[in-house]
Amino acid sequence: MEISKVLTPVMNFITVILPDFFKNNFEILYTKKSKTVGCIIGAIALLAVILNVKEYTSLEFSSKWFLLGFALVFPFVIGFVTAFTVRIKNDLINKIWHFVALFIMPVITITMTECLNNIFVYNMTYAGFWGNYLVVAIMYFIVFACSGSFKWSYLIINTVLFGFAVAHSYIMDFRGTPFLPMDFLSITTAVGVANTYEYRLTYKVMTALLLFIFLTVVAIKTKTPKYHILTRVISRSFMGTVAAVVLLIFYGTNIVGNMGIRPDFWNQTRGYKNYGFVLNFIGNTRYLYMSEPDDYNAENLENYVGGVIGEDGGNTVDSTKNPNIICIMNESLSDLSVLGNLTTNEDYMPFMRSLTENTIRGNLYVPVIGAGTSNSEFEFLTGHSTAFLPSGSNAYMLYIDKPIASMVSTLKAQGYSSYNMHPYYRAGWNRTEVYSNFGFDKFDAIEDLFTPEFMEQYRENSSDPDHLQIIADQMYPQGNFLVRQYVSDSYNYKTLIENFENRNKNIPYFAFNVTMQNHGGYATSSLNFNESIYATSTSKKYNKLDKYLSLVKYSDDAFKGLIEYFSTVEEPTLICMFGDHQPSVENAAIAEIMGVENLNSLTPQQEQQRHCTPFFIWANYDIEERTIDKLSSNYLSSLVLETAGVKLTEYNKYLMTLSKTLPVIDSVGYIDNQNNYYKWSDSSPYTGILDEYEKVQYNNIFDQQNVKSSIYYLDGYVHSATPVEPEEATEEAK
Repeated sequence: MEISKVLTPVMNFITVILPDFFKNNFEILYTKKSKTVGCIIGAIALLAVILNVKEYTSLEFSSKWFLLGFALVFPFVIGFVTAFTVRIKNDLINKIWHFVALFIMPVITITMTECLNNIFVYNMTYAGFWGNYLVVAIMYFIVFACSGSFKWSYLIINTVLFGFAVAHSYIMDFRGTPFLPMDFLSITTAVGVANTYEYRLTYKVMTALLLFIFLTVVAIKTKTPKYHILTRVISRSFMGTVAAVVLLIFYGTNIVGNMGIRPDFWNQTRGYKNYGFVLNFIGNTRYLYMSEPDDYNAENLENYVGGVIGEDGGNTVDSTKNPNIICIMNESLSDLSVLGNLTTNEDYMPFMRSLTENTIRGNLYVPVIGAGTSNSEFEFLTGHSTAFLPSGSNAYMLYIDKPIASMVSTLKAQGYSSYNMHPYYRAGWNRTEVYSNFGFDKFDAIEDLFTPEFMEQYRENSSDPDHLQIIADQMYPQGNFLVRQYVSDSYNYKTLIENFENRNKNIPYFAFNVTMQNHGGYATSSLNFNESIYATSTSKKYNKLDKYLSLVKYSDDAFKGLIEYFSTVEEPTLICMFGDHQPSVENAAIAEIMGVENLNSLTPQQEQQRHCTPFFIWANYDIEERTIDKLSSNYLSSLVLETAGVKLTEYNKYLMTLSKTLPVIDSVGYIDNQNNYYKWSDSSPYTGILDEYEKVQYNNIFDQQNVKSSIYYLDGYVHSATPVEPEEATEEAK
């Protein structure tokens, strides 16, 4: 009896009240056209999933079956939502619902962006979830405050976030590091290499695309109710005010940062995984602006520099030997055995390992992994450290907009010519303007090495190395200058040697060369590339890793040829060659070599290992042989100048002395001469000299009005920007 008393009202609610409520307040609308469109969209989405089902079944985590089930079912949901429209007949409920939906939509949007980030909302920390939720909601608020439309809030924000998240997904797959705001400034470089990568509809993109289609259909069907004018004014003003206050607090104060809500500068990849794509991407925009260091005063710089150098002048000896100097930054060159256990079927760099006579060699610590070549280049040529620049920034794209002291100006002050060569597009990394501001006499890019007719074919066919090789054979039968779709190191060095032979022999020669052969995009094979090297210590075959190792062998052979040539040159010549960063190969391969489960929880020492590449300084005359275990790229050019015996600026002497205390200063942290590893968040005995180094660097880059020329230049020499515009390519192009 008591049970029936309880069940009766419940059944009455379920069978009578609830159906009446929906019947009186909701109406399902559809047309023949809407059902047809729904069926077509749903069918296309389902077919896309079926054709890419291996993207789900080949995954190695247990959730793959849940994801596959979702992907197979959700096209029906999309088809249903497209075919049918729910109209709320009750005006009050309709108005309330649209405001409630505004706060529900961010959850679906976050799910969309984070599956592209390879995590899901249930994996996120509370701080990560609510941080991302707040950012997306504020974005909706901004558009709603401007337009008064829920539809446009969803359409604009969801489309932008989907596009950014897809870019992040592919960038992570290709280079192993996240999509950062600074990547917008390197868009010309990105476009230049984008078609050299293999794009496929990954499970992440497929899942996110289904959610995006769903959100887009819902947004298109959303009709903003006709609120009373006072309600519209209050709601739009409120949302606009909330958004403005949050933005003011975030960008104008340190409140959010002091709460610990900031990007993981120590490991951006880990930060994106732990706290989400949207929050981290927006968070990084907070740190784009370069602020003046605390207590900065240009008048104190000479004391900082003099205090480090000391009375002995940094133990440096100036001479007037002036040998020819050639510096080569080799694209993605590294010895991955520095990471841990890596053996191969044969040595991939036998010549480099054997090079000891008249050679200084060692481990170079660079600021980037997998990409960001120009930051390593910036550190080498200027002696400055990107560690003191906003995280994720790029010096070439942002800061070298006026003449600046560098290795180039130091050598030109001593009568050197200065030649620069990079066998890829001139526009990449803003190099034309940067090299002009460095003072190079001449810059040859790939456009200067080949005819316009070939370059047109190169741009159109670089995504297909085999077809490109056929075209190259037809236009340059004796060329043999490509490995995959890039100019080979051997041809690169051939061009460099020809420039050397045609130099003005009355003055010493300086050349800086950035190679291209080993650039990322290791997924595809090509007929002009013999993949002869493979790892034997890994538990399975990693295609990208093996292709990369084979490329390194090509670099080793080419470098051997270069050294053999200059061994026959009578004029004293010094060659420095170093890698700009480690490659972006399979993360699982790197983790296995390092002996860790994943790359998100590395120790400071392991993080530094991932930033390690080899360097060599060789001369065709007697120099003292030695091995340097640790040196960061900001010191290397000063070491080259010191080894060459040319005059050093006070800044070079400062850096050489500083390197004896802190041999490594990079984006990860720093290492002292006792082999202690520090993160930038650590307190250490070196805080004072690091602060001084930052101020000295700031003066040369940002405070040109008060620049201390006596520190950065020799004997009053101050250079102006030089024209390095391209010369017209000739038919004799190699």
